[in-house]
Amino acid sequence: MNNKSIVQNLVFLVCFSVLHCEANAQERTPVKAAYIPLADHYAGIVAYEKYRDQMQHAEFTIARMKSWPLLRGFFLDGQSDMAFVMSPLAMDMYREQPVFRWVGQMHRDGNALAINDLINVHVNLPEKRIDRKPDEKVANAFTQVKMDMGRPSQVGVPSLFATHMVVLYKYLKDHGKTLGIGVGSKEDVIAIAVPPPKAPAFIKKQNSRGIAASFEQSLPWADVVETQNFGHVAWYSKDVLVWPKGHVECIALASDDAIKNKREAIQEVVYFIHKAGLDIEKAREQGGDAIHQIAMMVRKHIPEHNEQAIIQSLRKDLDVINYKNLNVEKPGMKMIMDLAVEGKILRAPIDIDAFTDASFATKITESM
Repeated sequence: MNNKSIVQNLVFLVCFSVLHCEANAQERTPVKAAYIPLADHYAGIVAYEKYRDQMQHAEFTIARMKSWPLLRGFFLDGQSDMAFVMSPLAMDMYREQPVFRWVGQMHRDGNALAINDLINVHVNLPEKRIDRKPDEKVANAFTQVKMDMGRPSQVGVPSLFATHMVVLYKYLKDHGKTLGIGVGSKEDVIAIAVPPPKAPAFIKKQNSRGIAASFEQSLPWADVVETQNFGHVAWYSKDVLVWPKGHVECIALASDDAIKNKREAIQEVVYFIHKAGLDIEKAREQGGDAIHQIAMMVRKHIPEHNEQAIIQSLRKDLDVINYKNLNVEKPGMKMIMDLAVEGKILRAPIDIDAFTDASFATKITESM
């Protein structure tokens, strides 16, 4: 074969490959998922980075939202097929507009309370994070700070419909304390909405003004303030909401329209999110380069999560977040719902059976 024939064959192969890839891309169904920059949603990011080109049915994209209210509106307006949402917020959205279903979980456990120095003065947290438990010390510190300031201190949460609110309510209730929602003067501490990316700045600014403050946010934001030396991780949610395999937190939603018209594509996305979750779990076990690779993928989309904070959040010895057993689990959701209604975080319960579509379950998520 002469050089001209070789070149012609190479050109043909390249053109064929390009046309074949374009045909495959055209055949795939667009599936857009809305997310917030949290460790809660790392499996979605890893699925996008590692597996989007392997998907046969779904042309998977992710859209970062600046806040929970924006994500809520974006998804309910039909601008995305899927959304990764905190469970009480998802239930409130469903009560307002039942046009979607719960199709899986994004993770289990995964949030933490961070306090500034003016609260830690009354707590004196142990040096090692693994030794920090939700005992009465922080609860009592909230009361002491209220007495010192003449008003309750503020604790920043991602939304007043957050799972984090349920965690705080349960923690304070366990120690005979009270939580105010948005406003109040009689409660021991007041929860206010602070977008997750702004939570470190909130606690840092209050500390610089000599004002005691805290936040209860998803990882790795608590680790961000500790690794940057302007706050402290006080405890992790897994030790407050103790639940087999980890408590329900952020969940994956799919619109009824997408379920009806894009079922194979949604199923594929759910499968690869579950697979990505296990990839994160394996990287946590291996450490070293494996966990650095996960951090690199995350930082492409969330650069403000510094690598050290990501690695601290995913430490296997702490085991404060996990990405296994991500199929829907109604008893775990009911526990969250009942506490949210009791604490007046949700106005009323919803029909969990109607809210749930368990048909997207996978076996892979239970394989570790």
